[in-house]
Amino acid sequence: MKRAARFKTGSVVFDKRRKTWNFLSWEDGKRRTRRIGTVSQYPTKTKARTAAKVFQEESLGSQSTIVGDSLTVKTLAEQYRVEKMPKRNDTRRAYEVWLKNHILPRWGNCPLIQLQARPVELWLESLALAPKSKAHVRGVLSILWDFAMWREHVTMQRNPIELVKVRGATKRTRQPRSLTVEEFQRFIQHLDEPFRTVALLCCCLGLRISECLGLKWADVDWLNGRLRVERGIVCQHVDDVKTAQSRRDLVIDGELLVALKAWKLTSQFAESDDWMFASPAQLGRLPWSYDQIWRVYQKAANKAGVGKLGTHSLRHTYRSWLDSVGTPVGVQQKLMRHSDIRTTMNVYGDAATAEMAQAHGKIVRLALLQS
Repeated sequence: MKRAARFKTGSVVFDKRRKTWNFLSWEDGKRRTRRIGTVSQYPTKTKARTAAKVFQEESLGSQSTIVGDSLTVKTLAEQYRVEKMPKRNDTRRAYEVWLKNHILPRWGNCPLIQLQARPVELWLESLALAPKSKAHVRGVLSILWDFAMWREHVTMQRNPIELVKVRGATKRTRQPRSLTVEEFQRFIQHLDEPFRTVALLCCCLGLRISECLGLKWADVDWLNGRLRVERGIVCQHVDDVKTAQSRRDLVIDGELLVALKAWKLTSQFAESDDWMFASPAQLGRLPWSYDQIWRVYQKAANKAGVGKLGTHSLRHTYRSWLDSVGTPVGVQQKLMRHSDIRTTMNVYGDAATAEMAQAHGKIVRLALLQS
């Protein structure tokens, strides 16, 4: 079996007389020998095997550019798409955005070896992007370097992109938006069904818009008042939920169940296997798209006078309201379905203005009493 494997893929041998590494293979029934390099160039057989990948790929009929200075970032990205690109549609789409819009236009035709810390850091500083976006671009570059080592295009070494620093990567240039109770009430008054029920579910349960659009009527346990979150809809593709913690049964309050039943009675698509928010334009085969929801939200937000409003703002609102009613942080983490409590504490929500003023007043009164 080992001999059969060597017959297919070739083998690396050392010529003691000439002090060279050679690649032996069979092509069209004939034995062929090709020189890899000298022992000074490749002191170990492992390094010689890595260099021989170019001959091995050729013998297997591959047309791609491999190994060393000749491996371009574009070729590496194409291989990564096939072999290691994340399967989740939302993650895959984000990676493609950074690749197509930034990485490949600048580095696509460059050899991988030129993708080093200093030129990458200077390039990132020149981009008109938020620090967090620059950090995402740096992350994809780091993944490409790891993939090149995994595929043995380059020898195992420290990833040079680890040395790239992005100033302010952990700081937000724009704080997430949360609505007050009054703002939310004005907002939903300008929403028709099913968009009003979508907003209620996202605000009362902290659902991501992809999770809300991915709901089916069969996910509701009407008797016990529970809702199963099992899937998401991203770019009209059925996808998995974001994390393992996101897949969870949620308790639905009785009043919210009444609102949900009212929508079910008026919906054209009310069977168990139907999408909860099925689109009539798609004849119920798919739910309303994210773009349609976003446009409706913007119109309603403008009419309500609450300014621009993203779909994720309602999830931030849910976290703020949990804080304002005194919910312990540990409980908030479970309700938000976060894997790490630091995400709940540092990323989502802020205390509502009225509650901040009330807390401030209590502290002032304590200080004045003591003085």
